[in-house]
Amino acid sequence: MSDIRSQQERAQLFRSLHDDFLVLPNAWDAGSARLITEAGATAIATSSGAQSWSQGVADGRSLAKADVLANLERIVAATDLPVSADIENAYADSADDLRATIAQFLATGIAGINLEDSGASDGPLYDSAAAAERIAAARAAADDAAVDLFINARTDVFLLGVGDEDGRLADVIARGNAYREAGACGLFVPGLLDLDALGTVARDTGLKVNAMWLPDAPAPEQLRDAGVSRYSAGTAIAQVAYTAAADAARAFLAGQYAAMAASINYFAFNDKFAK
Repeated sequence: MSDIRSQQERAQLFRSLHDDFLVLPNAWDAGSARLITEAGATAIATSSGAQSWSQGVADGRSLAKADVLANLERIVAATDLPVSADIENAYADSADDLRATIAQFLATGIAGINLEDSGASDGPLYDSAAAAERIAAARAAADDAAVDLFINARTDVFLLGVGDEDGRLADVIARGNAYREAGACGLFVPGLLDLDALGTVARDTGLKVNAMWLPDAPAPEQLRDAGVSRYSAGTAIAQVAYTAAADAARAFLAGQYAAMAASINYFAFNDKFAK
């Protein structure tokens, strides 16, 4: 697909999309990115879990950085939409190494990143100061490349159950403010679905808060009204796709062909990738 926007233009567009309520589907390869584009998305995120599954490994920093970079380059080339990359903990521990790694990710043409504060060598999370230093290094790499990169800081305080339950929201807010001062634009708090708490995080940090679809998550309009700016799919679209593939394989082995007969025919499907 031809690229009609520069990387900086895509980065600026991606940032502006958070001023409303950004519904953000997650791709895992160039083919899924092309289909998500055709579906009418305004931007695309990647999912580390879905990318890992597509390579036959489990989620959780299982893929080599070189494989992630190569896949990301193909995804960016498959769409003219802004792409935000799930880079987990950026395959780096020190801030200096992270800055160099972010430069490599920026070279793929991305408009944003998800950067986690988990993955420290000495505990479940980097402490707030160290995590903020890592975000500052990512921002410095983006400045070096003259790209207004959208840094979506992910904190796993709730997901990993870090600290006393009564103090987790305050910890998230303190981290969010430190991350904003270091250069983050958004904040993703997996495991936090309470609408009042999400609204408090958005208000008290000034960051664009990201919520992710889960079966028990609030409705999108409730999230928007609470102050959430971004609603992503995570691994859900890939789960649907791989469930359908597994079901079709079982049906084929059982001599049942109705689902395959009802799918888009080969020529129509192939045309989607010939554009």
